[in-house]
Amino acid sequence: MKFFWFIRSVLFSVGQLSSLVFFSVIGLGLIPFSHRVRYQFIHYWAKFCIWWLKVTCGLTYTVHNKERIDLTQTGLVLARHESAWETLAFQSIFPQQTFVLKKELLKIPFFGWGLAMLNPISIDRNAGRKAIKQVVEEGVDRIQHGVWVVIFPEGTRIAAGEFAKIKGGGALLAQKAQAPVYLVGHNAGDFWPKNSFIKRPGNIDVYISEPFDAAEMTVAEINQKTEEWFLTHSSIRRSEDEKGRVDNT
Repeated sequence: MKFFWFIRSVLFSVGQLSSLVFFSVIGLGLIPFSHRVRYQFIHYWAKFCIWWLKVTCGLTYTVHNKERIDLTQTGLVLARHESAWETLAFQSIFPQQTFVLKKELLKIPFFGWGLAMLNPISIDRNAGRKAIKQVVEEGVDRIQHGVWVVIFPEGTRIAAGEFAKIKGGGALLAQKAQAPVYLVGHNAGDFWPKNSFIKRPGNIDVYISEPFDAAEMTVAEINQKTEEWFLTHSSIRRSEDEKGRVDNT
């Protein structure tokens, strides 16, 4: 069975990489155009990959409560990050968007070129408060210009069943953005694990919270709300003692 999954994963990777080269090279010709034009082109690569993942690996997904997304207002998404899957699938789930990511990713040939066309908020993760200030200032600017912002508040990909401390940058942006905030949990790590080449067949469940206004909430309250959503709507499995610690903080 694992050998069969490996062969299917090879087929997916061949299609993913070859299409990446195509979209990145063609996309370079769109640099003089607006961000919206560049996004409309490059986001089709993500949609192709999700379709190709279904064809080759038998991996699909279901979005629960998609009707909660208010398309009349630009929003902020605080999402669980378990694999590379969500960076692709969110292109189909949410309107025009960009991500907060580490600036080193932009240096990767072809892949980095494509990311650059999404006008990301690229930060130096070692810059501390300076990086947080950048996230808030650029995040507010993107939202004011009609571009949704996606942040993974745990800071990096976290293996299914594990948990990392929620960082404050996303909560600070939520306070300042004057935009609806959505929490997103999922179990992508059960099928496309962190740093794994093998993609298992199955169906990923994505859970979207009701939008909420974080302007009057504290950073601790926002992070608590985010952690609880991830806890109950993702691959995270924690002991009763840990759950009690969260409930009492």
